[in-house]
Amino acid sequence: MTNDPRIAARLHVADGLSGATLTLDAARAHYLRNVLRLAPGARIAVFNARDGEFAATITALTKNAASVALGERRRPPQAEPDLWLCFAPIKRARLDTMVEKATELGVARLIPVFTRHTVMERVNGERLAAIATEAAEQSERLAVPIVEPATDLARLLDDWPADRALIVADESGGGLPIAAALAALSGPLAVLTGPEGGFARDEFERLARHPSVRRVGLGPRILKADTAAIAALAVVQAVAGDGAQAPRFIAEDATSPASG
Repeated sequence: MTNDPRIAARLHVADGLSGATLTLDAARAHYLRNVLRLAPGARIAVFNARDGEFAATITALTKNAASVALGERRRPPQAEPDLWLCFAPIKRARLDTMVEKATELGVARLIPVFTRHTVMERVNGERLAAIATEAAEQSERLAVPIVEPATDLARLLDDWPADRALIVADESGGGLPIAAALAALSGPLAVLTGPEGGFARDEFERLARHPSVRRVGLGPRILKADTAAIAALAVVQAVAGDGAQAPRFIAEDATSPASG
């Protein structure tokens, strides 16, 4: 979970990391005690986007709580990419993987979007948030993506912020290659992926007319929805994000909600 062999685990702690000691809740205590099988004296790291990351030592560990002593700050707060993923909910296993990989690729906000052909009828936001948290812990991010309440495509487009480009994979082959499209953009970005059956004709036409939408191609093959999301995010990060030499859409304040 960390590159430092002295650190046995990284834990995201939403509360402020201040003072000499920190009390963790029963869920965190269970994870440390029964999943990782740690004991008092073990070194861990605790982090959040506001305070950065601190070394910590477990001082007490029971069934209902854990106490840790905070040590040196290992990393200060830092800006992260202001990148959103809007996605039509898909089957659970694939959705879990998509959220995990999107977190690893630096997504700041996850927005479930119901469309005409969406098969899933509901989204468990708490489950997605837990998956995102675990992925942030394992990938050494400081920020955990925000999981927004589910919306529908019409409302998403009606409320879309004018300063944020929306990258949409064009299955018809009419979009620019994604790298070429990204080269012409600056400022905040979002990626939108459709359901397993694709967008309905009228949905696609509305997307094509929207001033913020940029239709892009992801290559000559038809990709599954989760594969398309991961592929698009990887290219965005390589070309314009924190995987590039000169990031262009890094958020100035990683702790503040993205404007919308």
